[in-house]
Amino acid sequence: MKYVLEAQHINKYFRKPVLFHVLKDISFTIEQGEFASIMGKSGCGKSTLLYILSTMDTDYDGKLFLNEELATGESRQKLSYLRNKHIGFVFQFHYLLSEFSVLENVMLPAKKLGEKTFEEIEHDAMEKLKVLGIDKLAKKRASRISGGEKQRVAIARALINNPSIIMGDEPTGNLDSYNSENVFSIFKQLSDEEGLSLLVVTHDMDFAKRTDRIITMEDGKLIS
Repeated sequence: MKYVLEAQHINKYFRKPVLFHVLKDISFTIEQGEFASIMGKSGCGKSTLLYILSTMDTDYDGKLFLNEELATGESRQKLSYLRNKHIGFVFQFHYLLSEFSVLENVMLPAKKLGEKTFEEIEHDAMEKLKVLGIDKLAKKRASRISGGEKQRVAIARALINNPSIIMGDEPTGNLDSYNSENVFSIFKQLSDEEGLSLLVVTHDMDFAKRTDRIITMEDGKLIS
C-alpha cells in the first residue's frame, strides 16, 4: 500500500515566551484513498500539526514524507513546489479573490505551478467545476455567489493540480448542515471514486464519524 503522507516522530516546540512542547512524538501514515479526520479539543495542537504536514511550518524535529519522498530539510522553493503539486487545501474560510471570476480563482494554483498552457488550465478548471456541479457559475464574480458555492469553488481550486492529498482545516466550520453534508459527500466521492487521500481537522463529530479513521489528539499527543 502506498503512503501518501507519513509523519515520523514529529516534535514541535514554541520557544517564546517560555519553552512549550506543543507536539509530542507524533507518528502516523495516510494511505492512498484514505479519508481521515483529526479531532481534539481547542489548543491540543491540531492546526499546528496540519501546518507541519502541509510543509508550511519547517521548524520541527522528526521527519515528514510526501508520496514516500522526504520533505524535511528541503529548500523553501522545493517545498513550495511539492505543496503546490501534491497538496490541495480547503480552509474554514474559502480565501477566494472576490474580484476574480469563479473560473479564474480555480485556475490560480495551476498558473502558479506553471506546468500547463493557459488553455489546458482553463479546460481543467471547467472540468473540476463540472464535477462539483457549479460550472454554470464559472464566469460569475466570486463575491456574487453563496457561502456553500464558495466552499465548492475552494474545493475545485484545491483539486486543480490533481493533488495526492487534500488537507482541510475545519472545512465545514462556517457552513450550515445542508452545505456541510454537501462538502462531506464531495470528499467521500473523491476518496471512493478518485482514490484521493483526505486529512481533515474538524470539530464536527458527525462529520468525523463517517470518515475512514479518526485520529484523536490530546495535549499534543496522538491518543488513538
